[in-house]
Order: sequence, then C-alpha cells, then structure tokens
Amino acid sequence: MMKKSVIKSVSLLGLLLLLQACTTTHLHTYPMVVSFDDTAADVSPGKESVDAGIKVMTLNLAHGRGEHFHQMLLDDETTLGNLDQISELLISEAPDVVALQEADGPSFWSGDLNHVAYLASQGHYRQSVRGVHADGPGLSYGTALISRVGLQQPESVAFDPAYSFMPKGFVVSTIVWPDGSGIEVDIVSLHLTFSSEQVRRKQAAELIDVLQVRNRPVIIMGDFNTEWQSENSSVQFITEALGLSAYQPEMTGLETFPGLGRRLDWILVSPDFEFRSYRLLPDIVSDHRGVIAELVLKAGRKHPLIRNPG
Repeated sequence: MMKKSVIKSVSLLGLLLLLQACTTTHLHTYPMVVSFDDTAADVSPGKESVDAGIKVMTLNLAHGRGEHFHQMLLDDETTLGNLDQISELLISEAPDVVALQEADGPSFWSGDLNHVAYLASQGHYRQSVRGVHADGPGLSYGTALISRVGLQQPESVAFDPAYSFMPKGFVVSTIVWPDGSGIEVDIVSLHLTFSSEQVRRKQAAELIDVLQVRNRPVIIMGDFNTEWQSENSSVQFITEALGLSAYQPEMTGLETFPGLGRRLDWILVSPDFEFRSYRLLPDIVSDHRGVIAELVLKAGRKHPLIRNPG
C-alpha cells in the first residue's frame, strides 16, 4: 500500500486538472454555497457603550501549511499543528471578528479537516460563515468569517471563472455594532487573484456591485494581492469606488508578505469608522502575516444611517 505522503505527491498533476474543472464548470454557476453555523442567537461581546468598538483581524491561512512550500507535502499531524498555532494566536489576540482566506473545508490536500470549523471551535468562536470558491471531489476552499458577534445575512460570491485559473471570491455577512444603536455593518473576507492587476480590477468590480446593492457601512478585510502604489491598484480602486479608507496606506513597515516584502493584506473601512489601533502580527503561522485593528465609530458620527436595503 502506498504511503499517504506518496499518494499526495502523485496527485499533484491531478490537482491542477481538478482546479481547472472546478473553475470552468461549477463555481460561477453556484456562487451562494456557504456554511453557516448559527449556534447562538446573539454572541455579541456585550460592549454596549458610547465608544464601543470591535477588534478585527485578517489572515491568509495558506491552507494550513504554515510557511511550507505546499500543503500536499505535509502529513496530517503537521497540518493540525499549524492550525493549533493559529488557534493559540486567536486566543491570545481575542479579535471579535476574523476574516480568513485560503480557508479549507475537508480537503484531501490539507488533512481532510474543516479548517474553519476547527479554528472556530478551538478559538471559542461560536459563529462562522465559509464561502466555498473551489468545490470538487475531495477539495473545498475559499474565504470565511469567524465571529463572536452575531453574523446575519451571509452571502458568498465566487468570481467569474473566466477571469482567473485559480478560484477566488469573497464572503460577506452583517453584524450589529455592539453599542446598542442597532447600526448594521457588512464585514467582508476577500481574496483577489495574484495573476494580474487587470484581472483583480474585474474581480474588484464584482465586489463593488454586490456591496452597493447591500448598501451598508462596510469593513473589507483580506488578501488583495496588490499594493497601494501598484499601477492601477485594485486596493485603491475599491477604496475610491466605495468611499473607504485604509490605515496609512503608503506607510513602510507594514509589509504582510515577507517573502516579497509587499503589503498585500488590507483592512478598509467606511467613513463611519476610524482606526483606534492597527498592528501587523509578528507570529509566523502562514506565508502571510496577520493584521489586527481596533475600530470605533468616528467622532461626530456615532449614529450613522442604518443603510438596510430591505
């Protein structure tokens, strides 16, 4: 009988064919595939005060491989150990809402384990939304949100497969701001393609269309695969189209992808909010570094409009 590690290695060519099949036949036809764990009606952290804010975090999980070359080359024990390190980071930092990218459901290449459900359980997050952007035999991954704040009206969108060989997309869900005002805010976990800025802008346009229809204040987090200074930057495009802001976008020292020394992971917010704090996490749990921020309602805008299209 072949060892599991050998089987994984032999399957690499098959994986490439599978990804192509997933991209061309399934994803854009069914963009609403989500996993929504609603185990509690209200899991708000209970910070009802005038200056109540939330702590948010974004992290590209890299399919649980840590800094290794590819998740298929790891045994299940190593993958689980990598996820445990991420769980410890979540417990230590205690963000209220976490945006995850390259987030796996049960997949043959990463331990046959639902990474999102595992991290939510280990990190004491009682709600999660997982958007499935690649879905095939034994393979499931995409973007996700895990939260201690109640998640409502989840939506998962896989980008048009004609844009990119590797499936990408975003998941969005609504939270109620924890100050008792009833303000509804959309939170997004986004992953744009690495292939080209032209393709990223097309994907960004899909994101913009969805969020304009939902019509709420928004917090967008994720792996944008582009920098602020890049030509035709998609992060600038999204920021300008939706009237958002980024934390010191031209500042050096906030590079989230050390391998190339680039700032690829961003948190963008509506003008209703401001950054109380913003940190790049030093913990090496992926080839990306996590970003964490504390957000509060901007002074003078303590009760922005509740832009609920319903």
